Formats: sequence, structure tokens, C-alpha cells
Amino acid sequence: MTIEIRQFPCLSDNYGFLVRDKACGAVATIDTPDAEEINRQLEAAGWRLTHILNTHHHPDHAGGNLALKEKWNCEIIGPREEAARIPGIDRKVGDGDIVRLGDSAAKVYDTPGHTLGHIIFHFADDGAAFVGDTIFAMGCGRLFEGTPEQMWLSLNKIADLPPETELYCAHEYTQANAAFALSVDPQNTALKKRMEEVKKLRSQNTPTVPTTLARELETNPFLRAEDPSLQNAIDLSGADAVSVFAKTRALKDAF
Repeated sequence: MTIEIRQFPCLSDNYGFLVRDKACGAVATIDTPDAEEINRQLEAAGWRLTHILNTHHHPDHAGGNLALKEKWNCEIIGPREEAARIPGIDRKVGDGDIVRLGDSAAKVYDTPGHTLGHIIFHFADDGAAFVGDTIFAMGCGRLFEGTPEQMWLSLNKIADLPPETELYCAHEYTQANAAFALSVDPQNTALKKRMEEVKKLRSQNTPTVPTTLARELETNPFLRAEDPSLQNAIDLSGADAVSVFAKTRALKDAF
């Protein structure tokens, strides 16, 4: 492992992530949901913030940019397609770009759907992907700006990562997501088992993030649009994957 990750809850249901390169001590915050809490975490760890890596423009992801930049004079790196909406952005990145954090490196993937310019950061050498609001444990982001086709393609980019990849989702939505997932994939034994695990974790106020891609491939209905059992459950047997995904997302919106 070339990085260490400090995860902490903030706001009502967000997670903050600080990523530190072990070799040189460079530190990035993945998004800026709560500048005050990020500063508390930096102080507790004895770390100095050098970078902000924004996944998208929503206020609970970029709202602390300017306060943190003023305090730390850090570099703000964010999605090229949303540059005009990323406060204080210094460097614009997109699909295939490499972001270096000291000796560590993250590959950028465009994952439009939740927003049109959403990106994720994949630290391949460390098996960690910071996925913002594109994918959640047993869920995916609401389509505020993009289309079902865009989001399906974005989720497939994530699905193509190594199965052991840890997915650092930005919100603790897992228990509610699991309840919906069971409503559209009721025969999924892995999902039933996962629901019981999640109930136990949340009863102890233990985070369910990160999750792993392997676990999501088994239990996340938004990655399973090509699965016949899910198609049957939502009365779209044999339909194309985008149509199945779109209906699943619509059902979740109304759940």
C-alpha cells in the first residue's frame, strides 16, 4: 500500500476521506463536504493538506473548497466538464488522466449520470476507488443531470475494475439501498445475507463503506440489469440492459 486512508462521517450522511501518500506525506481530501470537520481530522492526524480531489460540483462535495484552499494553499483538481462549477479549481481532469499524489497515482474515469461531468479516482496500486455519488453499496446516484444510458455505461466502467477493488462511496445509504434491492431482487441469497450483515453493522453505528466491487456485483441491482432474475422481477424479461437499468432507477426514485 502506497497510501493510507482516513475515513470519517460528516454532515448528515456523508463520508469524508483523507488520502496520504506514505512516501512523501502529500495529503488529499476527496471532495470537501465539511471544511471544519476536514480540518479537525487533519489536525488529529498531524497531516497537512496539499490537494483537493473533487468528483463533482454538488455543494456537499465542493462546498468546502475555498475555505480549505485559503487555509492550506492546496491544489484543487476537479472534473473538466464541470470546471465552471468547481470553486477554486486549479487543474481540470477527465477520462484517462493521471493524478499524482506524491509517489502515488490515481487514474481518472469520467462517470456521467448523477451529474454530467462526474469523475472518479482509482488508485490501482492500492485497490481503492473514490467513486463519489456514482455508485453506493447496493445503490447508485440519482440521475439529476444525466441519462440512464450514461449512468449504465459509467457503472460498467466501475464494474470492469478488479473485483477486489474497495469502493469508497460518499454516503451512508446502505441499509435503505438494501431494502430496495430486495424488493427487485428477492431471490438473491447473497443480497439477503448482506442485508443481515448491514443491519448488524448499522445497529452498532459501524460504517458499511467501503464496499468491494465483488460484493456489489453480487448484490447491487444497478449492476445486474442483465440478470434474468432481476429482469423477471420488474417485468422486463429479455429487455436491453439500459431499459432494465432505467426502470430499476425509476422504481428506486419512487421507493
